[in-house]
Amino acid sequence: MYFDFQSARRNFSYIPEPIRNGWGATDPGPRDILRDLENPDMLVPPATDAGLMPNLKFSFSDTSMVLKPGGWSREITAREMPALKTLAAVNMRLTPGGVREVHWHEASEWSLVLTGSARVTAVDQQGRNFIGDIHPGDLWYFPPRVSHALQGMADGCEFILLFDDGDFSDLNTLSLSDLFAHYPREVLSMNFGVPASEFRTFPSGQVYIYQGTVPGPLEEEAVRSPFGPVPQTFKHELMAQDPIATAGGSVRIADTANFHVAKTTAAALVEIKPGAMREIHWHNNNDEFQYYLTGQGRMTVFGENGRARTFNYRAGDVGYIPVGYVHYVQNTGNDTLWFLEAFRSEHFESISLNQTMALTPRSIVGSNLRAGPQFLDALRAANCPVIPCVSDNAYQADAGGMK
Repeated sequence: MYFDFQSARRNFSYIPEPIRNGWGATDPGPRDILRDLENPDMLVPPATDAGLMPNLKFSFSDTSMVLKPGGWSREITAREMPALKTLAAVNMRLTPGGVREVHWHEASEWSLVLTGSARVTAVDQQGRNFIGDIHPGDLWYFPPRVSHALQGMADGCEFILLFDDGDFSDLNTLSLSDLFAHYPREVLSMNFGVPASEFRTFPSGQVYIYQGTVPGPLEEEAVRSPFGPVPQTFKHELMAQDPIATAGGSVRIADTANFHVAKTTAAALVEIKPGAMREIHWHNNNDEFQYYLTGQGRMTVFGENGRARTFNYRAGDVGYIPVGYVHYVQNTGNDTLWFLEAFRSEHFESISLNQTMALTPRSIVGSNLRAGPQFLDALRAANCPVIPCVSDNAYQADAGGMK
């Protein structure tokens, strides 16, 4: 049977081919050319890539969307991305007035608001509560098994949720509606002191997300607990804090040093300007979860026994790096790249390759790498997490590859 793949190819002004320096061959089809254009370093790996490295990229666009009255959700767990061990992610959108119902779960919950605003509420094990409004760039954190609910404000909201278990699914939670659906009415009647008939209109199962009404002003709707508020706020204004700023971008870090309640999740929001790069580094405390918010970039991950693999990322993609593996993130586009890096840890910790070599005796580094004086003089002891471009070419792939 003959398939006319060439007619489809004629719809593209440029068609990448898996060829580098004469190695490889054309790919006449079948193929997803749009996908190949988005992944130049996966179609034509740099010559420095080597060995077997697991897939460290997955896109929310490739996940299953759960649609409900009041919003939607989609998730990336170890089910979708087997390398993902320490954190699972949920991307959720609530309409104006849309509610993620009262629920709780075994995993802690950390969130960054992407757009819009949300009313969040929570009650801890001592009856202390938290009610607050969360805006773009703000974080919230709920410890494990603390009940909470989320609601979209007048402009709705979208956010990314991180849970400290790679196997966690947001669909497997303990929900208020599900609880009432699975308890006998006579038990509920006795517990709440009302007739059993009061429960006839309750949902028959978990509602998950539903359409409610837009909440009123916080001062009018807040419920005051007789036991007081939670001792540590569940909210942190990440964008309000001063960043670590460099010529190439900026980094804002949130961990227990400034967001005291977030015992299981530390994170950094990274800005990389066009042509700049998050420096070569590694982390010694846990695996790194990444979520790309804007722009496009590439990352090479280096592991033991000379294994290395390069990936391309765009907004909506998730990246993942096992603990101790070396990596960088380079802005390969014309716009600013923003991404989130998060860890199942109390503290943010990072080890710079440049700083490590600068603080090692010069003679050792020189003999180890057969390095000349120009390279050795360029090493810096001061940490510079985002470095600016050092040449006119912001992104140059191997000869024979793509620019």
